[in-house]
Amino acid sequence: MVLSPTVAAIAEPATLLMARRSRELREQGRDIIDLSLGEPDHDPPAFALEAAHEALRGPWHKYPPVNGYLDVRQAISNKFERDNGLLYGADQIVVSTGAKQALMNVIMSLIGPGDEVVIPAPYWVSYSEQVRLAGGTPVIVTSTLEEDWKAPIERIAAAINERTRLIMFSSPCNPSGSVLTRGELEALADVVRKHKDLYVMADEIYEHIVFEGTHVSFGTLPDMAERTITVNGLSKAFALTGWRLGYIGAPQWIAQAAGKVQAQFTSGANSIAQRVAKACVEADPALLAPMRADFLRRRDLVLQEVAAIPGWKCNTPQGAFYLLPDVRSSIDGKTIKGSVDLSLYLLDKVGVSLVEGRSFGAEGTLRISYATNDDKLREAMQRVAKGIAQLHA
Repeated sequence: MVLSPTVAAIAEPATLLMARRSRELREQGRDIIDLSLGEPDHDPPAFALEAAHEALRGPWHKYPPVNGYLDVRQAISNKFERDNGLLYGADQIVVSTGAKQALMNVIMSLIGPGDEVVIPAPYWVSYSEQVRLAGGTPVIVTSTLEEDWKAPIERIAAAINERTRLIMFSSPCNPSGSVLTRGELEALADVVRKHKDLYVMADEIYEHIVFEGTHVSFGTLPDMAERTITVNGLSKAFALTGWRLGYIGAPQWIAQAAGKVQAQFTSGANSIAQRVAKACVEADPALLAPMRADFLRRRDLVLQEVAAIPGWKCNTPQGAFYLLPDVRSSIDGKTIKGSVDLSLYLLDKVGVSLVEGRSFGAEGTLRISYATNDDKLREAMQRVAKGIAQLHA
């Protein structure tokens, strides 16, 4: 029973690990509140479900094109121009089975042994492992709570060398909720221009969940259109996590390569989900305002609860639906040796599932997803406060 060295070396995503443990405990009869997954509790928009019902009536039951139906890719092209100011033609778009596959397609297309990928931390848990799967080396650039969980541009620039092939980041950020400003993105573009063969993967799946100001797409900055791969999908803004539909806009040669990779893994994305995607990207983004307002209210609710826990510190994130508090005051180095121990303690002691920060490149933190209802959030945070109080008793 010998696994390949590649598979043996990678870790199970911490988010999915905690979700699995939560399910297992529920099956044992435990009362568990799960704040581990980034999964909106809202219902999908009615027009999305209607699109699915219509698609079931046909004729969308055969193999779709590997890179997506032409009319779906054209609708995504129009959405990129309308919402983001990005000019991707239909032949520059690949529709995939979730944004995670879209990311992996691009990494497999660009990264090989000896290549390095700069990843500002905190980062989404799969970024580093996906790079390792492709044979590349993730180069993690750290940041702190005091820096608003944004790695300073000088630190990013210092991490780039002749082996660096790609920079990848999310804004709004999973797990911190931090949003890069136009000025911060322009500073990054200045760095990218100095390196001829360097590309940027901008994960923008939380673009519609920004609480102040407006989302800025990195690919709209001068000279960046041919250097940027933009990733997006339906999971977060449209509460369609289970439909597994993501997409990229990219320079044509990268899009072609991503399609080539996808052809060997899954072929085209689910045909019915693609019809839903067309309805979603054609919809007016203003329809998402009520959901965004819910997340803002929940953010403030959980910030207040976190502030009441002695020693815990948190910034005020401007997007997504996560908090990433600094919880080092609760790590004693004995009973609780790190954030992994703390997350397991809270799961076992008070029945609240949070994700340890080490897997996000931010040891000494816990990620709290507030993508659930107010009552559950209050109850969960009161349990957490009680568990921390008992820890220090």
